[in-house]
Amino acid sequence: MWPKFALCSEVFQSPIEETIDRIAALGFDGVEIAPFTIAESVEEISSERRRTIRERAKDRGIEIVGLHWLLVSPKGLHLTTADSDVRGNTARYISALADFCADVGGKVMILGSPKQRDLLAGTSPREAFDRAVGVLREAARTCEARGVKLLVEALHPRETTFLQSIEEAIALSEAVDSPSVGYMLDCKAMSGMPAGIEGTIAKHGANAGHFHANEPDGRGPGMSGAIDFRPILHALAESGFDGWISTEPFDYRPDPEAVARTALETLRRAAPIS
Repeated sequence: MWPKFALCSEVFQSPIEETIDRIAALGFDGVEIAPFTIAESVEEISSERRRTIRERAKDRGIEIVGLHWLLVSPKGLHLTTADSDVRGNTARYISALADFCADVGGKVMILGSPKQRDLLAGTSPREAFDRAVGVLREAARTCEARGVKLLVEALHPRETTFLQSIEEAIALSEAVDSPSVGYMLDCKAMSGMPAGIEGTIAKHGANAGHFHANEPDGRGPGMSGAIDFRPILHALAESGFDGWISTEPFDYRPDPEAVARTALETLRRAAPIS
């Protein structure tokens, strides 16, 4: 039943099993995992630990939505660098992430990681685009095999120099030409786009694979009150979007539990009544 609400795991600085417990206790439907909070590399996470994570979520009635902040660790990954070895390592690690995501029961991976995709010195936007296509095409094979959707996230110009609009994210996903590569929408990023949040949703919500809910200043929904989430969630419903709505705050004041609870209350009040 739509909508379903998830919380990003890095909100709680605790082992993922404890984080799942806390998210379930607050009443969320799912968890979106930041893999760097579990291990420097997902390749270090044993099959037994993966099974434990999956079963813990199932026991608590929580769905593991997928992963985000994919390339924060291990160090040295980059999507658009001229160094073909680094790009190869990046493609292989995204494939490893897809395996981990599928093993714990996740279905989507959000490709944000602004610093690991920025335009480096001497790289043109066209060169960056072509290199990113090559990396994602290689990783898409594993995504297809494991039933995981890799979703490109457009971000605000303050955060990255590459992929700053939904149209650019869509162009990249279409160039990869894989059923396992698409795009998603993020409130904070859309707040700086020409059509605004609701206008961007009206144009692109139908085919978006995921949605991040946050305030333009990076706080959780309801924490600064800068935007009204009622028209946003109504626009999502009207667009035909039927994916997860996941809270992704970057500011955890006054404390993580208050941020999470306020976000869920805000989004539930804003949701269309079916």
